[in-house]
Amino acid sequence: MKRIALFPGSFDPFTAGHLNILRRALTMFDEVVVAAGINQDKRGFFDMDQRLDIIRQATEGMAGVSCIKYDGLTVDVCREMGIVHIVRGVRNMLDFETERSIADANRRLAPEIETVIIPTAQEFAHISSSAVRDILRHEGDTSLFLPDGVILPDWHA
Repeated sequence: MKRIALFPGSFDPFTAGHLNILRRALTMFDEVVVAAGINQDKRGFFDMDQRLDIIRQATEGMAGVSCIKYDGLTVDVCREMGIVHIVRGVRNMLDFETERSIADANRRLAPEIETVIIPTAQEFAHISSSAVRDILRHEGDTSLFLPDGVILPDWHA
């Protein structure tokens, strides 16, 4: 039986830190589905098609990786797809506390689904999608923060 995990996030945009978590998740799971979700509390910088394109660029040629978009509860997506593991990455203790709270809520909603929290490698701990968006707004160089080969689409402030 294949071990499949869902790696959900807004991925606005998908960063080198996200790729680090994905690669490490692939050492534990046969397949990882990167799920770009619509977060009602965040105004998107890139539209969903652009986000999915960035994820595809970053994961091109990686075995066991697919990507989808979703709207709704992560546990509902897991149930629909028959997935019983959620992968989440954390950069620091603040992220950990947030992710632990989300994992606890998900466990209450779907006790059959387990969350695996992976701390990002230290060299990526400073990278966030928010930082990348801020650098873009100020016309800075984002290449150190994005996976190799990713070309960001044009955007409008």
